[in-house]
Amino acid sequence: MDSKEMTDLRSELMIKLNRETAKIDWQALQRFYAQGAVLVVAPELDLVASAVAVAEDNSQYIADLLAKGLLQRADENHAQQWLADQVEVWAVVVAPWVLVQRERQSPLQ
Repeated sequence: MDSKEMTDLRSELMIKLNRETAKIDWQALQRFYAQGAVLVVAPELDLVASAVAVAEDNSQYIADLLAKGLLQRADENHAQQWLADQVEVWAVVVAPWVLVQRERQSPLQ
C-alpha cells in the first residue's frame, strides 16, 4: 500500500469517527467505566485525532500521551465528580475503548 492509499484510509477513518462522535451524559457511560473501558482525552487534544491513534494502534504516540497525562483511564475521581455534576461529555467508541472528553469551560462559566 502506498502513502496516498494510507493517507486516504486515515482520512476515511477520521471522517467515520468524527461522524460517530456525540455528546452523552456521563451517567450513561457508567457501565463502560465499571468495565475499565473509558479513556479520558485532555481538553487540549483533538478527540477524533486521538481516537484515530487508538484505532490505528499507534503505540508510541499513545504511550507519549499516557506519560504526559493527556490520555488516561477514567478513575474514581472522574466518575464521582462527573456524576455529581451531571456532566455531559463528547464520546467516541474505538472498541474496546470509549474515549471521552469534557468540553473546555469558558472563563465566564
